[in-house]
Amino acid sequence: MALETERRFRRKKATVQEETIDDLSLLLRVLPPNLREALEREKDLESLVEIVMDLGRQPEARFYDRGVFLDLAEITREDLDYVISRVGVFTADNRAGIERTLHRVSAIRNRRMGIIGLTCRVGRAVTGTVDIIRDVVETGRGLLLLGPPGVGKTTLLREAARVLSDELGKRVVVVDTSNEIAGDGDVPHPGIGRARRMQVPSPDLQHQVMIEAVENHMPEVIVIDEIGTLAEALAARTIAERGVQLVATAHGINLDNLLMNPTLSDLVGGIHAVTLSDEEARRRGTQKTVLERKAPPTFDILVEIQSRDRLAVYHDISRMVDRFLGGAPLRPEMRTRDAQGRVAIEEPPVYEEREARPSRLPFRKAPAEPSAAESAVESAVESIEEPMAPATGRRSPTPRIYPIGVSRTRLEQAIRELRVPARLADQPIHADIILSLKAQRKRQPKRLKEALQQDVEFYVIKSNTLTQVKNFLRDYFRSTHQRDLEQNANFALQEAEDAVIQVQRNVEPVKLSPQDSYTRKLQHELIQNHGLYSESIGKSPFRRVVVYPREV
Repeated sequence: MALETERRFRRKKATVQEETIDDLSLLLRVLPPNLREALEREKDLESLVEIVMDLGRQPEARFYDRGVFLDLAEITREDLDYVISRVGVFTADNRAGIERTLHRVSAIRNRRMGIIGLTCRVGRAVTGTVDIIRDVVETGRGLLLLGPPGVGKTTLLREAARVLSDELGKRVVVVDTSNEIAGDGDVPHPGIGRARRMQVPSPDLQHQVMIEAVENHMPEVIVIDEIGTLAEALAARTIAERGVQLVATAHGINLDNLLMNPTLSDLVGGIHAVTLSDEEARRRGTQKTVLERKAPPTFDILVEIQSRDRLAVYHDISRMVDRFLGGAPLRPEMRTRDAQGRVAIEEPPVYEEREARPSRLPFRKAPAEPSAAESAVESAVESIEEPMAPATGRRSPTPRIYPIGVSRTRLEQAIRELRVPARLADQPIHADIILSLKAQRKRQPKRLKEALQQDVEFYVIKSNTLTQVKNFLRDYFRSTHQRDLEQNANFALQEAEDAVIQVQRNVEPVKLSPQDSYTRKLQHELIQNHGLYSESIGKSPFRRVVVYPREV
């Protein structure tokens, strides 16, 4: 059944009309005649990405979905010189361009700084691409576009500059480090509209030009491509604190990469370790040492560009980072664009937007009698103190183990051989787990006394052997996996309960997130108890439950 009335998945009625300006003929003119003629015979030049010319190798044309050798003959120095003489001057970042176009020619040099290879990349100004996030751009809040190379970050950034300057009438300054946004030459490409362009003489001076743009030209918006150094990140924070809207790009895959990048983590507020008091740690139900956001984020909104037509939007970076560090990450708003240019927006489920709270339908697996094998493991692994579970029921995905009296070498070997997600801690205060021996417990060494004062899980094994260490790791991660299953069932049942309420209120079907067969069975039973109808759709591992109104 088609769920056209589903509220969480709405479609914009307007169709985005895209227009591509590539000036491809100007790029073909700088190529040697034999390569130019070979390219002109290709039927799908509109999908050409780049031409690769390496000394002593066959020239290659790369399209979106394929690669083609243009000539059987190998590239000579004369071929390279032919192209070099027809493009602009190569700057410190080994890039040149063609006057008033967006095409880029990048050089590969040998040890003597001679050019031995060229990458001629096609630059295109595609109007209409920004419509997928136009409402976000128009908010006036700082916007960071995150994605790997080649997904269209610069194209989106160029179109955002045009919309902000031409259609919204704002004073926009583009800081163009490699002439990739506004093209080569002194006159900027029309793709940026009426926005002004400031060129950067050398890539390591980009942060200075960013500050100069604010101090000298009174912009309302500054557009920056590829923030990649600490100096540029600090300059971006300075600009944001002066009340100027920032629209910028950075290389990365998702939030995890950004937070773990020591150079760029400040863009989203940065993270640092905080030591809590005993009382505060007990109140939160966490370890004494936790990770927290260090400062307000430089940008307000984060857009992860997963592909040219699929984006993930986080509308509140500070809340997103806080929830991520707290172990309850938010799902983003997903935006996709189909072949006809229609934009679809899938909002995150309502139940995830509320603060974490205990489920009203707790899931508890009935205790079973221990088997003989489990009893043997329990005799080898004994817990002196009942570990304090976090209030959220979540543990660190990679627990840190600090051994006292246990060989670090054997522990590392056991982790490596069992391939469990664990690592060794350098100090007890940085650990999630303390692993020691029974004999150590009786002698009470100083390190052990200090460790017992920390709010960490504490375990002992009988002897310092590889077998005993492996038994501990197997038992610990088996029980952790069971707790994760129970927690997932709790969230799944909470989601089903919220969907029931929504269906009863709006009389519209609701689609739940994918689950395993056992969890879906629990969801079906809950929905049936409320007098509603449900069914499972899709194929594993994406099979999910759909809740329908009583009339269906």
